[in-house]
Amino acid sequence: MMRRLLRAFGVVVITAMLVLVAGTVVPRPLLTGSMPARGEATREILVLSNPIHTDIAIPVDADLLARFGFLATGGLAIDEPGVFYLVFGWGGRAFYIETPEWAQLKPMPVLKALTLDRSVMHVERAGAIDRTHPAVTPLAVDEKGYAHLLQFIEESFAQENGAPVPIPGVAYGKNDVFFEARGHFNAFAGCNTWTSAALRQVGLTTGWWNPLPVTLSTSLRLHNDILGK
Repeated sequence: MMRRLLRAFGVVVITAMLVLVAGTVVPRPLLTGSMPARGEATREILVLSNPIHTDIAIPVDADLLARFGFLATGGLAIDEPGVFYLVFGWGGRAFYIETPEWAQLKPMPVLKALTLDRSVMHVERAGAIDRTHPAVTPLAVDEKGYAHLLQFIEESFAQENGAPVPIPGVAYGKNDVFFEARGHFNAFAGCNTWTSAALRQVGLTTGWWNPLPVTLSTSLRLHNDILGK
């Protein structure tokens, strides 16, 4: 009996590894001819990674402040001195909100993350970010791709009566805010697949399925020749 269980477990592990490798190696989009022509790279965005999650950091300018001025309805002032980046992330409501630190990990948020959960947008205001840090990937993008990215991020916020919906009283600190988001979170469509989809808006090729930061970063370096510190 134990031998059968171990054999079944081994099959599951090997299958999962093969799926992760295939999801990284197979490009998305599959045909490079379906990608829009890239123009001159005049913008830079940053992908921020930790072992399980990725965010997109966008340098602050007047247009960005105006476009995301609604963040003030959630209590986040973004036009203050020292705010150089807005950092956007999408994720599962229970895990994202209830697990600001690993020490606060609870069974129910993990269960919801592995099954199905409502989604939220997390936005943080940030000062200077070290571009050379191992967890930071700078990406050069053109104006058209940048515009598509902002539209994708903006459309990720759920709307109610024509306006994004803040989540009152929920934040990690004074520099961040949570809003309701479109879509549902699960083990197959999670925070890193959202980041992957966002990066495809700027004309980058990702892996077909990137549920982990390491598979996303590997696929970016594998399928694109414009990366570098």
